[in-house]
Amino acid sequence: MSEESPAKQYAPAPLQDFVDPETLIAFGIALGLGLLIGLQRERSTDRLGGIRTFPLIALFGALTGRLTQIYQSPWILAVGILCMTVLILLGNLERLRGEKESTGVTTEISALMMYLLGVFLVIGEKAIAVALGGTIAVLLHLKPSMHQFAQKLPEKDLRAIMQFALISLIILPVLPNQTFGPYDVLNPFKIWLLVVLIVGIGLGGYGAYKLVGARAGTLLSGVIGGLISSTATTVSYARRARENPGIVDLAALVILIASTTIFVRMFVEIAVVAPRIVLEFVPPLATLLLVSLVVCALGYRFVGQQEYQMPEHGNPAELTPALIFGGLYALVLMAIAAAKDYFGNQGIYVVALISGFTDVDAITLSTANLANQGSLHIDTAWRAMIIATLANMVFKAGAAGMLGGSRLFSRVLLLFALPFIAGLGVIFFWPVTP
Repeated sequence: MSEESPAKQYAPAPLQDFVDPETLIAFGIALGLGLLIGLQRERSTDRLGGIRTFPLIALFGALTGRLTQIYQSPWILAVGILCMTVLILLGNLERLRGEKESTGVTTEISALMMYLLGVFLVIGEKAIAVALGGTIAVLLHLKPSMHQFAQKLPEKDLRAIMQFALISLIILPVLPNQTFGPYDVLNPFKIWLLVVLIVGIGLGGYGAYKLVGARAGTLLSGVIGGLISSTATTVSYARRARENPGIVDLAALVILIASTTIFVRMFVEIAVVAPRIVLEFVPPLATLLLVSLVVCALGYRFVGQQEYQMPEHGNPAELTPALIFGGLYALVLMAIAAAKDYFGNQGIYVVALISGFTDVDAITLSTANLANQGSLHIDTAWRAMIIATLANMVFKAGAAGMLGGSRLFSRVLLLFALPFIAGLGVIFFWPVTP
């Protein structure tokens, strides 16, 4: 067989190999994203590029990506990046010489991003590229609002954001992802990941509080308080009820709503740690949620229209409470493993009862996680969660009575009565899953 001639070996690719439907779609999307970004930059005072330049940059990136695909040469992509860098430098000669005041590098970064997005549209995932392009357009358009928000952000709120970044982005990645300790149930990475989840839920509630303001109304006060901390909400409203006896009924209702929000937190936590079996937890827990919602609706009909300023909430991203929760969660994990080993399900229920007086999240996450691993029966897991929830209700009623007086205590008991009885009924009479 004769060897191919050099001319034939290096012949250009056929037209049908260069242009196909996927390529046409990628080029069309690149053109659209370039026009979108260019339209926004056209209204900017920084005119390095506008409605014509950015589509050309995006198409240049898409063309580079396609050539890289065809000729299997990463050098084409590298040369394209070098060309973009040189063009951006040439467009900023006046600034580099000091003849023109610098206005930042937003447009320059946007140009490089559009080039890379054009490449990614061809050799990567189109959906991700489109999402990134839309995100860039929104960030560029919201510049005045974002600058205004950053300048007006109180130091306390900025600290909350930075502390959450410390918890989630700095501490979490360096923790070892392996189990050790008694019963081999302690995994530092997974424990802290759940700390991040709980702090994130609380921070979301805190953000909602900052958005709606202090006068959020009875319903939102309870929901937001429950997302941040139902126990802290109970303490705050109990103290205010002692100072102002006229809001006793309102305070009791807010405490009930905050306690009902616990079930929403539980569903979120179960869905995160046990997504495969989350639906098996729904029937018993949803039954109690429905009963609590009915009582909330009845209470709201009588006292929900009252207006009262929502108490100030603390920063839910503080490092100390996060460490305390992480330690409590680890302790509950070991206690459940030991209780199951020595006493069976009854021991787990005792652990749930004790831990529920201070926190429901730890027992929810630990039992759901064990059920997901197959180490704990699902019926045992959700019964432990309900026991912890009922114990928490007892604790809150006691705290309301001690801090808010006997009148608030009687109102809270009245509102808690039906959900508490329903919880006992579900624990004892709900059919066991085979």
